[in-house]
Amino acid sequence: MINLILFGKPGSGKGTQAEFVKKKYDLIHISTGDLFRNNMSNNTDLGLLAKSYIEKGDLVPDEVTIKMLEAEVNTHPNANGFIFDGFPRTTVQAEILDQFLSTLNLSISLTIALEVDENLLIDRLISRGKDSGRADDQDRSKIQNRFNEYNKKTSPLINFYKIQNKFFKVNGVGDINDISTRIFNTIDNNI
Repeated sequence: MINLILFGKPGSGKGTQAEFVKKKYDLIHISTGDLFRNNMSNNTDLGLLAKSYIEKGDLVPDEVTIKMLEAEVNTHPNANGFIFDGFPRTTVQAEILDQFLSTLNLSISLTIALEVDENLLIDRLISRGKDSGRADDQDRSKIQNRFNEYNKKTSPLINFYKIQNKFFKVNGVGDINDISTRIFNTIDNNI
C-alpha cells in the first residue's frame, strides 16, 4: 500500500500530477479542498460546521478537517493507498494524520514536493488566471502572499518528514510526462 503526500506551491502542477499518480498506482486521491466543497454542498454535519467557521472568516479547526478526512478514508477500506493533497499543511496536522493512519495500521509512505521556481509559477498562475477567471491567480501580490504562506507553514512540515526519511524533492519543470516519470521513479525507488 502506498500513502503519499504531494506538496507544491500554487501552480506547481500538484493536481495534474496527482491524477497521473492516481492512475498508475490505482490510488484514491483525497483533496481537502474537494472534501470541504462536497461536505458543504451536501450540508453534512461536518460541512455545516466548516461553513460556520468560514462564514465568520475563521480557519476551520484541524479537528473538523481530520474528521472529514477520516470519513473519506474509511469509505475506501480496500484501497491500494491514498494521495493526500492539501493536507497536512502543518506539523500538528501531520501528527494527527499519523495518529489516525496508525489506528488502521497504515502510515505515510513518502512525501513528494514539486520544485518549481517562483517566477515561473507566477507566470503559470497569471496565465491560468486569465483562462479560469480566478482573481487570486491574476494578482501578483496575492500570488506572492500565497507563496509566503506556503513557505511559512510548509518548511516545518518538510523537516517533520525529512527526519523520517520520507521527504523527496522532484523537479516540477518541463514536459508533463517527464515530470510524471520523475515522480514515478521517486515512488518506485523509495517504497
